[in-house]
Amino acid sequence: MQTFYLLSVIVTPFNVYSGTLLSISSLQGKLLFCPTRYPASTRQSLISAFAEPLNMSLRAEDLQYVVAPMINQSDLPFRALCVAHGATSTYTEMLDPARLTSDIGYREFHLRSLQLEKAAGLGRPVLVQVQGNDPETVVKGAREIAPWADAIDLNLGCPQKRAREGHYGGYLLPKKDWPLIESVVSAMSHSLTPPTTTKVRLCNPVSQTPELCERLIAAGTGLIAIHPRHVAESRRRAGVPDMDAVRLCVAQIDHAVPVLLNGGTRSFAHLATNRAATGVDGVMVGEAVLDNPLLFEARIPDPRAVCLEYLGYCEKFEGTATVYTIKQHVKRFVEYQCVRRPWFGRFGKALLECETQEEVRNMLEGDLIAN
Repeated sequence: MQTFYLLSVIVTPFNVYSGTLLSISSLQGKLLFCPTRYPASTRQSLISAFAEPLNMSLRAEDLQYVVAPMINQSDLPFRALCVAHGATSTYTEMLDPARLTSDIGYREFHLRSLQLEKAAGLGRPVLVQVQGNDPETVVKGAREIAPWADAIDLNLGCPQKRAREGHYGGYLLPKKDWPLIESVVSAMSHSLTPPTTTKVRLCNPVSQTPELCERLIAAGTGLIAIHPRHVAESRRRAGVPDMDAVRLCVAQIDHAVPVLLNGGTRSFAHLATNRAATGVDGVMVGEAVLDNPLLFEARIPDPRAVCLEYLGYCEKFEGTATVYTIKQHVKRFVEYQCVRRPWFGRFGKALLECETQEEVRNMLEGDLIAN
């Protein structure tokens, strides 16, 4: 079994990182990784003096078939549905750590979902994703949900307008922001009990991506998920995924941490071919499982049956999915196979008019969806 190492460096009143002083009170006396750019002799001396095993609780089998974090669509009922049909791990949607500490309703909504998931014993890890660019804010928010998370993931790939305006996600990928990324990852990995993971897109130029991965590992990430496209606010999934870039990242870090591929997987067959092409440890799927949550079983579901199965989880985990989210899932499940059916327009209109979970069920149990 491979062992990963971190360095315990106790310093006060500052933490020394990358040749700079970080005046962050919450990090005083915490653990600090030794950056790979330190001279080899320095790294080896520190490792010999301070090395201890890195906390990484995710097993290799947990990383085979992973459901990606998706805004407003990674609700507990959907995650449970995917786990029931072959997913080996799931991510929550990207959470705002500032709101986790300041917004009681927001915090309680997400806490309740995680607590119900653990109580239900679904048997598969859930990684909670957060965003942010301030170490203290990210750590403080993540601590609110850490007891119910199998890992805490930092989003370094979100291409949306909100991420650009808030200067987080994929807009931290330019090299000038790498020290900031490192400070956040280091703070997370040394302040939180669950392991820290990261999800990135390709740097520009793409040749910088392997170096970023190395620096994330040095800062404390225990897993890296790579979406092999560049950040683009519009048409963010346009273009052919650069599988060669992922393969080069995997080769350069040489299995120091597990790597997941996120993107370019539309079918069960792609799971094996994409993994073979890149050498990753597992495959993360987003859009394709929104259409077909049975993808990991290589099955195409009956559209009405999968909708009702999903609603069953909504009822089991009452209050963990909004009516908006429920309707979005139901629309995707039916649209995947039936968008060209003559009745689909009537179905879409009826779904739009549903105002409650019960109304969605009644509509599905009627005769609107034809074979």
